Formats: sequence, structure tokens, C-alpha cells
Amino acid sequence: MAGGLSSGSGRRRSRRGGRAPMAEINVTPLVDVMLVLLAIFMVTAPLLAAGVKVDLPESRAEALPQPAQQVTLSMTGDGRMWLDEDELSPGELPDRLAQAAAANGGKPPQLTLRADRGLPYGTVMTVIGEINRAGVRSIALVTDSSVSAP
Repeated sequence: MAGGLSSGSGRRRSRRGGRAPMAEINVTPLVDVMLVLLAIFMVTAPLLAAGVKVDLPESRAEALPQPAQQVTLSMTGDGRMWLDEDELSPGELPDRLAQAAAANGGKPPQLTLRADRGLPYGTVMTVIGEINRAGVRSIALVTDSSVSAP
């Protein structure tokens, strides 16, 4: 037959008369395994985030400290202020924040400030000063992230 076929004895020919050993790595099985692993991870990843109801054992360990009470102060474009859903009259903000701190065991609440973009900078800074004077040292400023930077 053709010169490329072996004699059938199962032995390789010597280097002079036979083929050279293959020096390339066959990556097809590697790619197949990686694609199967990728599919497994894609299917199981959503299941990892799902919560399962577990009856946990009791412990005498101390509970982790709870985060401070969170309140939201909203300032509209016409200068009106709202603490959560309650509208505030002028000068009422420090008293209301002190009440929130007293209700939280003396710890000041975590404040989130939402101010209208049309408000003057000075007005917003005056309100931040009143918040600071009331004992609240941590203020989170809320922005609209859907708008691109100028």
C-alpha cells in the first residue's frame, strides 16, 4: 500500500524511516472541559445567591452592633425641607435630629441628604452646618447616577 501506513506490528518505525513525534499540544479537550465548567458555573451561580431558611442554634455571643438609624432629609427647589415623609418648618431640623438621636439610644442617626440641583450652594451648606451643630457627623449626599459628567 502507501508508504504512510505502518506494517501492522504495532511498533513505531525508527526516526530515520518513520514519522517524527508530534510536538503540538491538542487544546480541543481543554476547551471542551472549560466550556463545560463555564456552563456549570453559569447555572449554579444564581442558586448560590438564593437564601435558604435555616433554624440556627442559640449562642451566648454578643450581637454585632446595629447600624445607626437612617433618616433622609430632602430639600426641594423652592427651599422646603422634608425629614423622611414629614415636612419641616424653618428652624425645626436640629430639634428633630435630636429627637431621632434620643430614640436611637443617644446615637446620632445616619443622615442621607437629597438636595435639588437648583438650590444655591450657600443654602445647602447652611443646612449642612445645622445638621453638624445637631451632632450628626456623617452625611451621605445622594446624586443621580444616570446623568453623565459634564
